[in-house]
This record gives sequence, C-alpha cells and structure tokens, in this order.
Amino acid sequence: MSITSPSPVSPADGGGLPFRLVATDLDGTLLNSTEGVSARTRAALAGATAAGALHIIVTGRGAAWARPVFDEIGYRGIAVCGQGAQVYDAGAHRLLTSLTLDRKVAALAIERIEDETGPLAVAASQDGLDGDVLAGPGYELQIASHLPVVRAARDELLAAPVSKLYIQHHALTDDALAEAARRAAGDLVGVVMAGAGIVELLPLGLSKATGLAVAAHRLGVRATDTIAFGDMPNDVPMFGWARHGVAMANSHQELLSVADEVTLSNDEDGVAAVLERLYPA
Repeated sequence: MSITSPSPVSPADGGGLPFRLVATDLDGTLLNSTEGVSARTRAALAGATAAGALHIIVTGRGAAWARPVFDEIGYRGIAVCGQGAQVYDAGAHRLLTSLTLDRKVAALAIERIEDETGPLAVAASQDGLDGDVLAGPGYELQIASHLPVVRAARDELLAAPVSKLYIQHHALTDDALAEAARRAAGDLVGVVMAGAGIVELLPLGLSKATGLAVAAHRLGVRATDTIAFGDMPNDVPMFGWARHGVAMANSHQELLSVADEVTLSNDEDGVAAVLERLYPA
C-alpha cells in the first residue's frame, strides 16, 4: 500500500486552525489491533485539542459498546454512536438523540433478503444506553471479541426497540452479502459493511454523516471545518460530508477510492501521523 502525499491544507476561513473538528472512527482507525489507543495517538489528539480543535469519535458501536473504550481513554466529549443513530454525551453518560429501526420494516427486510440469499444469522442492537446486543442462532461476533452479546432465539430479536440489525451469511462474503441486501431491501433499510463479519441494516437514510452533522451543529462547527478518519465502507458518507477524508492504510478499497488522503495503518499510528503534521507542537 502506497501512502498518498496530501496537498497542503489551508484553513477554511483563510486563517487559524487547518480544521476545527477532528472526527475519528474507532475500530480499525483510532484503535489498533490490540483494541487500544497508543500513547503517540493520545499525544497527537491532545496536541490538536490544545491547539483549539475539537475531537469527536464517530463509531458504528452503540453507546453501550463504545463506553468501555471512552472510559479507558478518558473521552468525555460528544460522540456519534450506532452508525449515526445516537448522539451521546460521554461525560454525562446521556443520549442526546436516539433513532430506532422500525421493527416491522426490519422483519420485512430480513424476509426479503433471505428470499434472495437463503438463511441468515441475525443479531440486534437494542436501543438505549444499556441496550444489549442480542445474537440469534449462528451469529458470531468477529471483532472486539470481549464485547458482551446475549444469546437469543430468532423471534426474540425484535421484541424490544432496536437501533439496527446485524446479518451474516454462511457462504457469501461481506461485500456480496451487503450488495444482495441492497438489491433485496434497499428501499426499506440502509445497508452498510462496517468490518469483518459486520453487515448492518439501519433506518433508511441514516449514516455516520447524518449523525455527525447533528453533533457538529451542537458543537458549532461545519462540514468545512472537519477532517475525518476511517477505514470501512460505513465511513464513506462521513468522508462525503467532511472537507477532508483520511483513510487508514488498512482501509477497505471502497473507502480508499474516495479518500482525499491515505495515511499509515491503525497499527502504525496513522491518525497521529496526520495530526502531528497539521497541529505541530
């Protein structure tokens, strides 16, 4: 993987900071493969915020799954969780906004997709700060294996409000499953591929970009003030919204194809490498 040489970045207003908002994905981007944040990356983020920039985490994880990371790294700001469904105040442990997936629509979407692909393994992310992730028969979490899941029967997955569903297929690749889901149910739900074994069904029109736009408005910043970092196709809308999108070297090709810049991998402190350049000590 060759790393692109970015063009010089000028402040959007012609002076001051290059970017007022630094938006970072979590898994595969801010977190390294040991699911931690390196000392170098923490120092680079601290340098950016000391210079006057704001840092916001934008993650596919629901707030309940994101909170342990926030606590470990001392993150107390506003975060966008659940692929944009939740705007979460980490310091106050409070949801500022929360959107749910209509359960009748979700059930119909699953039915349509299975008509095309055959049986799916399905999991559901429940709404709320303490919502569980319910894993139906055959569903296996493939990243962040320490995260808690609750085993449930298929008919229990939609018994309570959910923010999204996860789907897996025994034979199809993640990309092929996502494409099949869009063909079958793209008029009912949003479909994103967020990581290995993680194809998600969302409320139609929801994305990291919609959640980030809400959070940015609360923070008093604009898309033109924003640099975004990510690694997976679910980060594509966020790159489209932000002024400058930086893909990690370990990124999915779909994101690499739309990135303004490619940095080092998450295990090589790619976020830090860019922030050190933009906000020198």
